Amino acid sequence: MRAYERLLEYVKVKTPSSEENMETPSSSCQFELAERLVEEMKELGIEDAAVDGKCYVYGTIPATEGYENSPSLGFIAHMDTVSDFCDHAVTPVITENYDGKDLPLGTSGRTLSPEMFSHLTSLAGRTLITSDGTTLLGADDKAGIAEILTAVETIQEKGLPHGKLCIAFTPDEEIGEGAELFDIPGFGADFAYTVDGGELGGLEYENFNADNPVVTFHGRSVHTGSAKGKMKNALAMAAEWQQALPAGEKPEYTEGYEGFFHVYKITGDVETCRMHMLVRDHDQKRFGERKVFLDRLADFLNEKYGIGSVELEHHDVYYNMAEKIRDGHMAVVDLAREAMEAVGVTPVVEPIRGGTDGAQLSWRGLPCPNLFTGGANFHGRFEYLPIPSLVKACEAVVEIGKRGYRI
Repeated sequence: MRAYERLLEYVKVKTPSSEENMETPSSSCQFELAERLVEEMKELGIEDAAVDGKCYVYGTIPATEGYENSPSLGFIAHMDTVSDFCDHAVTPVITENYDGKDLPLGTSGRTLSPEMFSHLTSLAGRTLITSDGTTLLGADDKAGIAEILTAVETIQEKGLPHGKLCIAFTPDEEIGEGAELFDIPGFGADFAYTVDGGELGGLEYENFNADNPVVTFHGRSVHTGSAKGKMKNALAMAAEWQQALPAGEKPEYTEGYEGFFHVYKITGDVETCRMHMLVRDHDQKRFGERKVFLDRLADFLNEKYGIGSVELEHHDVYYNMAEKIRDGHMAVVDLAREAMEAVGVTPVVEPIRGGTDGAQLSWRGLPCPNLFTGGANFHGRFEYLPIPSLVKACEAVVEIGKRGYRI
């Protein structure tokens, strides 16, 4: 089966993770895809394929004769999608020979336009997969799953020599929980790659340090007619907090190695208001300074409005994997670079402005850079994936599998 055929089926299985549920998996629907993948893996000859009680899928392919003492290599992708833009079934759409111009997304009234996404003009003549414009597509990261299993099928059918190959599919990556319960000893790999990146050629071994703070503002609600000197408006405090953040240090104004503060959700009323934030920076020192800045801001508002008016809870989610990979594991990055070049793909080595399961896994002792899937505009209705990029991702995974014994 070709990778795009797998992807078209996987995206139809609804798998949004949920920040509101503290259990693992955070949504039971992820088991539907997990169980399906186990069946498919067994059909591909992965005899020990299984899903555990927390919705982690594992399986291994034994080394071919003569390679039993080679390092074990792993490939990992995640099954969940973000919860946004997926409140109903995903309907994937294939557009052959895309003309590089405005592309209507089904009958949604939305258009994938080069005016908004300039890279589209370079994709003229290629076949694109999109959604119908009413949901996300879900190529993040179901494309990675499709690419890994298609590569496994290729390796098996061609009888390519390789060391032990370890395959895993995780739940809850999108809420930062995918690697927390990952069984590294049971997985059995000496090093691994997440196949969870973006456009063609992406190779990533740097990512943000991440804190997801929650700020709670406690006010005092009094009838507006007699509120003078008595009311304390939690919403007004939240607005003051937002305005105190550095104006240019927000996602919409930053790129590359630039960090940011981001307020992404506010709920509440005059009495109580809760704010959810992202704090990101590639540099560990600057990351710490950002957290201290918020601590001081909380102290300032508590002094202004009274102790207990502002509660700040930091939640570190992951750290920059570069600190671990640069410490004696750059051969893993070099292997991926060589494999991409061998299949005609120019590696684009850039920092991730986000995180992957590989960030946590690298800090837990499993070096795990990130490979491209070929997709773009993830987490929204304008997500797309050129099939030629999907094919090249499969070829790169196969080539890494062939070369892994050299590490």
